[in-house]
Amino acid sequence: MTENPDNALARIRFVLVEPTLSGNIGAVARAMKTMGLSRMELVAPKQLPDAEALARACGADDLLQHAGIHAELPEAIAECRLVIGTSARRRTLDWDTLEPPEAARRLLAEAAVGEVALLLGRESSGLSNAELARCQFLVHIPTNPDFSSLNLAAAAQVFAYEIRRCRREDLTEPSHDIQRDLATAQELEGLHGHLADTLRDIGFGDPDSSKKLLLRLRHLFNRARPDRVEINILRGILSAAQGRKGGKRPTTSAD
Repeated sequence: MTENPDNALARIRFVLVEPTLSGNIGAVARAMKTMGLSRMELVAPKQLPDAEALARACGADDLLQHAGIHAELPEAIAECRLVIGTSARRRTLDWDTLEPPEAARRLLAEAAVGEVALLLGRESSGLSNAELARCQFLVHIPTNPDFSSLNLAAAAQVFAYEIRRCRREDLTEPSHDIQRDLATAQELEGLHGHLADTLRDIGFGDPDSSKKLLLRLRHLFNRARPDRVEINILRGILSAAQGRKGGKRPTTSAD
């Protein structure tokens, strides 16, 4: 049976990280609803949706009423198998960077089988490197290099439009990852925490003072996109390494 395409749209969440103005939240809600998107998540907003947000939403009140409010980013993306972060500039590490049409195709394709997220950063400074490190891909809107600043809602409208256009024209990005049971963001975070602890336990460098090492390891696993079985295998290996260091060998298995 062919899946209703609206089900895929409902699995695409726009995550606003520390938005400053409630009016911008309302304007993003309007941009999303005009294109058939309904899932908004807010991470530590400076202002909660209020009368100004409702006014700017222009009838997209339901998105504001049902928006998730989260203290930290991991809560907002925990169940997601794909996370794409928006970025207006080049970063230190060589992240895989998409343009909006390709990002839309990937989001739609993977939303057919699971939860996905697009991260939109702060109005003044965008997403931090630590936040982008939780993403499998970055997406960049190719604006005028002499005046590249986009309002938060304007950026959201670009992405929402591309998602709708790709759905209407059936331009879903084919990918061998779609049918794999990929690890969620929460499961990847568990791996990264376990890896940092193990490196510390076995004396491999000093993760507390080597953030770049851990950032590169995050980048490695984001490129690899391990599935849930692979995550269990990796964590079993890490547990075994920790056990040997402590003089004992734990019994672990991964099916």
